[in-house]
Amino acid sequence: MKTLNFKAPGFWKKLSSLCSAETRSPEISQTVSRVIADVRARGDSALFELTKKFDGADIDKKNIRVSRVEISQALKKVSPADKKMMRSAIRCVKEYNARSKPKNWKSTNPHGAIVGEIFYPIRRVGLYIPGGNAPLVSTVAMTATLAKIAGCPEICVCTPPSKDGSVNPFILSALSILGIDEIYKAGGAQAIAAMGIGTQSIPAVDKLFGPGNAFVIEAKRQLFGEVGCDLLPGPSEIMIIADSTAPSGYAAADLLSQAEHGSGRERIFIASTSGKLLSELESELKKQAEKLSRREKLLKIIADRCVAVSVPDLDSAAEIANYIAPEHIELMVANPDSLAPKISTSGAILLGANSPTVLGDFTAGPSHTLPTGRTGRFSGGLQVVDFMRRSSYVKYSKKSIVAAKPAVEAFSAMEMLDAHANSLLQRLQK
Repeated sequence: MKTLNFKAPGFWKKLSSLCSAETRSPEISQTVSRVIADVRARGDSALFELTKKFDGADIDKKNIRVSRVEISQALKKVSPADKKMMRSAIRCVKEYNARSKPKNWKSTNPHGAIVGEIFYPIRRVGLYIPGGNAPLVSTVAMTATLAKIAGCPEICVCTPPSKDGSVNPFILSALSILGIDEIYKAGGAQAIAAMGIGTQSIPAVDKLFGPGNAFVIEAKRQLFGEVGCDLLPGPSEIMIIADSTAPSGYAAADLLSQAEHGSGRERIFIASTSGKLLSELESELKKQAEKLSRREKLLKIIADRCVAVSVPDLDSAAEIANYIAPEHIELMVANPDSLAPKISTSGAILLGANSPTVLGDFTAGPSHTLPTGRTGRFSGGLQVVDFMRRSSYVKYSKKSIVAAKPAVEAFSAMEMLDAHANSLLQRLQK
């Protein structure tokens, strides 16, 4: 674990180097470009070949879409207890996000005209649900639930198949609970290309959602503009701010939980006013890792990617946090409610020692699709409005046109656009 001292010379330069954006891999970029070009040129044929190459699964036009029989079989494999927990998480996500659904409104502007906003659900959205070694069942709740709240008429899902052509039964069960049955056996950059461009089997979507590996994110980046994209979330990030009241065991457990994502590019920080906590942390991390299934990988990520910062006070810790703009920040301090308003760039703020990041990952309510790589400086996490689009509403009368006339004439003159003024003046002629 790397250590820094806030008062040491060159602190901000060292921190900046640790937070610098990951360089995009030319190899990944080129591979993704080829995948997109292939899917664009050959559609289904390219998708099936790439699925065989990267996932080892034989998929064709007959079985690329998950059938109702497969969904029914998946539901039988999942215990009633697990289904109950899925519904519980979905309920939390639904209740939280329903509050932020935008509403249409109308008002009168200073000219006396009627103005307002109209919100529409995006017609067709594509959700990517990662599978493989870590099938992200929670991502179903954190994306599909929002699409349902928004009222999107068509929700298409792609998720990687196993080598035998099956799809994770927990993912299928969660989708079934939400009433989604347009599910395709496709993963990686080829799935993003298929949804973004469209193939013979998968109609193109209007906007793409969901996390994924470096190839998935690069595909979204390259297709953005041709199709909408939610975020470009990178490897997981966590920062903990802790004082002397924070249990070192809690802090260690939470750092390990985010290291468990295992890409090797996670960003893991802890800033503390307690030297005792920081000195205990190293041994606590090793002790807990010994009992975990991915011990060696976890300890390597902690050694390579975890930074502990000694700070003189919590204001200094907040200053560091606002620079890092972490995906998740945990405030393990005596009075987290007074510290929280000072945190302005984190994707998710978790208050108190009993609010670990895992609650936000799985069930608390806010979507776990959050900004990473310091993009929290200018963006927030996924919300219902991301599944909607907005149109402005303007309705003038003869009377309100007269009130607007001086401003229109003035701006037309300033911008030397006399046809603009004429379009209004024509309406005022007797």
